Amino acid sequence: MTNQRSRSSITLIAVCFGLFMIQLDLTVVNVALKSIQDNLHVGVTALQWVVDAYAILFSSLMLTTGDLGDLFGRRRMYIGGMVFFVLGSIACAVAPSYAFLIGARSLQGLGAAAALPNSLAILRNAFPDPRLRARAIGWWAGVSGLAVVAGPTLGGFLVGAFGWRSVFWINVPVGLLGLWLTLGFVTESSHPQGRKLDIWGQILAASALASLIFAAIESQPLGWGNITVIAAFAWAGISGVLLYLVERRRTNPMLDFRFILRPVFTAANTASGLMNFGVFATLFAFSLYLLHIQQLSPGQVGLRLAVMFAPFALSLPFGGRITGHFGSRYPAALGLGATGAGMLLLSCVPKVPVDALMFSALLAIGLGLAAATPALVASAIGALPPERSGAASAFNNTSRQAGGALGVALLGGLVGGAASISTAGVEAAILGSAAASLLGGFVSWRFIRRQ
Repeated sequence: MTNQRSRSSITLIAVCFGLFMIQLDLTVVNVALKSIQDNLHVGVTALQWVVDAYAILFSSLMLTTGDLGDLFGRRRMYIGGMVFFVLGSIACAVAPSYAFLIGARSLQGLGAAAALPNSLAILRNAFPDPRLRARAIGWWAGVSGLAVVAGPTLGGFLVGAFGWRSVFWINVPVGLLGLWLTLGFVTESSHPQGRKLDIWGQILAASALASLIFAAIESQPLGWGNITVIAAFAWAGISGVLLYLVERRRTNPMLDFRFILRPVFTAANTASGLMNFGVFATLFAFSLYLLHIQQLSPGQVGLRLAVMFAPFALSLPFGGRITGHFGSRYPAALGLGATGAGMLLLSCVPKVPVDALMFSALLAIGLGLAAATPALVASAIGALPPERSGAASAFNNTSRQAGGALGVALLGGLVGGAASISTAGVEAAILGSAAASLLGGFVSWRFIRRQ
């Protein structure tokens, strides 16, 4: 028993190395964009694709890689994803042109899509006891939050001291250490259950998600009426319908739509998407408010947002313990309720710019997220049988990534452009975020039972 617990603990550490590296790259690159632009002599559109190439591949392929992990081995897929991510990081670090850099970022996105959902599936296998699993997921989510907090700060230091290429070199030692631990201590698991590779399901799912995320991201710079955005949304809808028609005819489909009929699974993923919808939109709107209305420096903005992110990262493991003890329903519902209440307070800051009000609101948001995040993740992966844990993890991570992209796309436009940001627009965006979080709390309370 002791040896099993030790191996499980090392498994948790191993997957957290990969998780930290992947989540860090969601934010660390943003602070390097100006240096990349100056060094490679590129325009704003190219810079957008340095960010978007990673986000689109990452978000659109997780359902595919989660299913492949269930079929052929989660450890194998996680290792493959880590290898691709490290190789992509090296390619980014030595990129001689922006086209090469965008291709390397795509390779990173592919690696992230393979590693992230299978890291959760590995934990599902390593911690069969629901209480211990919830605690492990709390640590997993805590590392994710820590990476988000560390990204802008670490990126700013590395760019200032060593140049923009250093934000990619830092992934190499982290990734190699994670690979060493995984190869030495993580046990392989897979549950094909007689299923075969569903090629058409894989293609249509990736097509639908890639089109949806692309349209959501590009709706900001191009506008909702742009023909490219409209075509991407249309293709996402067509691909989604074809996916449903194809999968319902298969005996063992990649995406079993019967899972969506399970209230707990659907509620956990819906609430997860609503959570990220609100959080990403709030961060986008409030960051622009601090930068353009309050005229603060990026460093000053980072310090203020740390009031939200630091408690979030530090208290997430305790959120996992609470989930393990009480189940998912209460921490998910009450946590999202606290997050929504914090956003309602934050929406008052543009009219009443008082630091005490701002810090109280940010603290409430961070603590609410710390309670809700591990509860929703644990509920989502616990709602499906162990043999589909890769698919469950992939579905939850996809819901959160897509929710965040849609939040910025739908509510970010209320804020206005860099030269026309208004306090009323910021207030409206944050109020919309609060409504999404409170709706997620209601869904959690109504449909997620104790697990």
